[in-house]
Amino acid sequence: MSASETKTTLKIVPILSAGKWIECPSNRTELVFNPSTGQAIGQVPLCTVDQTDSVIQSAVNAFDTWNETPVVERARLMFRMRQLMEERFNEIAALVTREHGKTLAESRAEVQRAVEMVEFACGIPSMIVGQTLPNIASEVDAEAVRHPLGVCVGITPYNFPSMVPMWMIPVALVCGNTFVLKPSEKTPLSANLIGHLLADAGLPDGVFNIVHGDKECVDTLLRHPDVAAISFVGSTPVAKYIYETGTRHGKRVQAAGGAKNHLVIMPDADLEISVKALAASAFGCGGQRCMAGSVALAIGNIGDPLVDGLAEHASQMRVGPSDGNEDVEMGPLIRREHVERVGGFMDVARSEGASVALDGRQDFAGDAFLIGPSVIDNVQSPMRVAQEEIFGPVLSVIRTKDLPGAIELGKACPFGNGASIFTRDGYSARYFKQHFNAGMIGINVGVPAPMPWFPFTGWNQSFFGDLHIQGTESIQFYTRQKMTLTRWFTSSSDSHLDPVWKTARKD
Repeated sequence: MSASETKTTLKIVPILSAGKWIECPSNRTELVFNPSTGQAIGQVPLCTVDQTDSVIQSAVNAFDTWNETPVVERARLMFRMRQLMEERFNEIAALVTREHGKTLAESRAEVQRAVEMVEFACGIPSMIVGQTLPNIASEVDAEAVRHPLGVCVGITPYNFPSMVPMWMIPVALVCGNTFVLKPSEKTPLSANLIGHLLADAGLPDGVFNIVHGDKECVDTLLRHPDVAAISFVGSTPVAKYIYETGTRHGKRVQAAGGAKNHLVIMPDADLEISVKALAASAFGCGGQRCMAGSVALAIGNIGDPLVDGLAEHASQMRVGPSDGNEDVEMGPLIRREHVERVGGFMDVARSEGASVALDGRQDFAGDAFLIGPSVIDNVQSPMRVAQEEIFGPVLSVIRTKDLPGAIELGKACPFGNGASIFTRDGYSARYFKQHFNAGMIGINVGVPAPMPWFPFTGWNQSFFGDLHIQGTESIQFYTRQKMTLTRWFTSSSDSHLDPVWKTARKD
């Protein structure tokens, strides 16, 4: 069946505007695939400027009423959202696996993190309280309170289709904003399920909206005069573009970009534990996550046993279609062309002088978008595999003499998302924590991704903006402060005051 014939038989993924699910007419669509089968399961419209503007207007129209809704009522809605997510937990996870390809265990972990973000948002009434200071000057009272921004936008990636939108939506809504979500056109189904759940929880029409599209849609969101803030997660080049374009048009922007996360293995590290942690970090979710470990820095004489252990462990991982299959340890990648791109780095590595200890390219049966884990040894810092974000199950090993040498390699990296050290020595761990060039640090932890109560603190070209996603910084991002000074003067209506107080006021 041709692509054009496929598109005529597949259902259009609807947008959500003012509480209505609309099959948006469009001359341009993209296919949505199940990576485990290689089959198209839907088509997503690439919305025009006018269609995107209409969705934004739905959020504008809903703002005044939602803003006036008491914050405790907004939080109670999130309690109901949490209950619905728990009740439909397995359904959400299965959908993530179906459209993304990660294993069911990985999808369940993703959904659990999404639930935790809702739990965090439920506590916002206690975190959004203002400040007051009576008599800051003679008979002058001061107060500072937080107000919502207005219409906020989330532009989210394919790799965590349920978790990353929930980094943004619950906090923005409980803070009193309305929201427009533009999910990845590769994984729009999980986003739409979030929309159904929010409606079931009782969210008023227009407070949360979904638009689908590509650059035309995104540019409309970035430049629209009624959009107040943009939250983005994706690659560094796009994050930089989102930040520069959004801020140029007067938006508040937080844009999380790509990464090249380093995993330092000291000679005293427990080798078995380290190998398992590195494999989970590098190959979990098919390496398609911004916190994936992608460069192992082997210190001293641990290089040979580390590479041998990684190659042996990774070669035994069960790789296969993940949809409905609980037995696999690594599922397919998002698209067939991405498999080819990731696999091509093996040839790049060899051409630059590295050695491939494990090549994940295999002749897998079936039509799933599969590639196995790969380990590249004898990598040097200037090589492409050490510098570029591969976003696949590829771990590059750089051998270095000592920890200060590893620290210098980190300083030369343009990214700064996460880094971990594996050691039994407290001084080495402390030195690493203090000096490595990354915003999120792990000590004997392969993926140092923070829980919702802490900010996702990428550095350098891994983040553009001032206030990070998650934690109390997210509340600051989705609100702005208003300061009021109040002073009252004596008048004829003060006759009820006692004489002492009246005399004091006259003075």
